[in-house]
Amino acid sequence: MMVQDRPSPSPKESPVPDIQPRVLVLGIGNVLMLDEGIGNRVATELEANYRFPGDVRIVDGGTMGYGMLHLFRGVEFLLIVDAMDGTDLPPGTVVRVSPRDFAPNQIMHSLHDVRFVDVLQAAQLIGIEPDADCIGVQIQDMSPAELTIGLTEPVEGAVPRAIGAVLYVLEEHGVVAEEATGPDADPSLQARVAEAKADIARKQATAH
Repeated sequence: MMVQDRPSPSPKESPVPDIQPRVLVLGIGNVLMLDEGIGNRVATELEANYRFPGDVRIVDGGTMGYGMLHLFRGVEFLLIVDAMDGTDLPPGTVVRVSPRDFAPNQIMHSLHDVRFVDVLQAAQLIGIEPDADCIGVQIQDMSPAELTIGLTEPVEGAVPRAIGAVLYVLEEHGVVAEEATGPDADPSLQARVAEAKADIARKQATAH
């Protein structure tokens, strides 16, 4: 079942900030292949609904490739948001994993694609070594009969939690986002994200 309650924000290229970003959030995926577009969706929702400090950059990066290496220069913390598969978890499950643990379940977006861990290794060869983390969302379907923009119901339902996970991880690195206002902002989504982030925080506190 396709969920089209509200059109996804139109992807737009993030402006290059005046200062070198300390933190980079990179949503990757293919928006034409159903759940493969979850990373892109999270990036565009973050841009539309939140305001970040000047040293934080949110990028809808399309599909992963070595061409992204230039984005990593000067970055201290890099957070990837992407679809994942083969986890044996229910579709729509949001997980936080290290790049190395993410590699076996990361979606390969094209025959020319590379895994995030491979890009990080290439970055190390040229002296770029940001601290890195991953937010992954288990897909339901990434093989539509025709090119389709949208997410399946369980992955659409996971969008607020995925955004909440991003905001939670960013706060661990000293980044606090403010809810945006204006025509592009969605107060309903912001409320669901706040609930999801609070739930993540409670579970983390219980785990420790």
